[in-house]
Amino acid sequence: MADWATFLSAMTLALVRVSGMVVFAPFFSSTALPLRAKAVFCGLVAFLLAPSVAALPNARAVITCSAILGELAVGLVYGLSLALLSEMLLFAGQIAGLQFSFSLVNLMDPASPIQTPLLGDLFQLMGTLVVITAGLDRILLASVVRSFRAAPLGAFALTPPTTLTIVRAAGGIFLAALEMAAPVLAATLLVEISVALLGKLSPQLPVMSLTVPLKALTGFAILIGSLALWPRFIETRFAALLDMAERLIAAPGAGG
Repeated sequence: MADWATFLSAMTLALVRVSGMVVFAPFFSSTALPLRAKAVFCGLVAFLLAPSVAALPNARAVITCSAILGELAVGLVYGLSLALLSEMLLFAGQIAGLQFSFSLVNLMDPASPIQTPLLGDLFQLMGTLVVITAGLDRILLASVVRSFRAAPLGAFALTPPTTLTIVRAAGGIFLAALEMAAPVLAATLLVEISVALLGKLSPQLPVMSLTVPLKALTGFAILIGSLALWPRFIETRFAALLDMAERLIAAPGAGG
């Protein structure tokens, strides 16, 4: 009975940690995945991990308020850190949509009760495709499993420096989004300058009606050409965010 109680306690705490990651992490948090499928997935992972994580050194398979909050904090550190990748893709799409003159074309985002730019949704879908194709979702799951060694079961306590680091990292999404949209931004800006000079040279030309089609065609051409660089760009940012999450989990003083 003692072993069975320890197993259930370890499974519950592991379930809390995995669920915290699934709520926010890219791909896992997608609304395209049914809630029941997510629940079964989290329960199955926790069931498989419970015997091994309970036997690790310094693991405390006891259900207490502090233990549950600590396990939830570990999952949220992973989930929120990797969620910055989705926000970066959304912001890059918003910048590109503004340059394409699509700023008024919005869609209702099923993941949140707000409207998002058309190209923002497109960038997020393509980013999710890269995550799945490159196997980054499996790398994230493997990192969460390894986190039980860095932060033993029931022994993690969230500290203010950890939350401040995540907040500072959120500021980097603006620079990363600008880097991602830079080719389209530069190309459409050159088109605007060219059309403006053409309008000065030939005032009788309908330059206002030429600007939007030329910017859209040029922007899409550059965007298609830059897609070859997306996997490496997204993988680099994903690896950087995952490394940050692992450092926060294993940081001295993070454990209680």
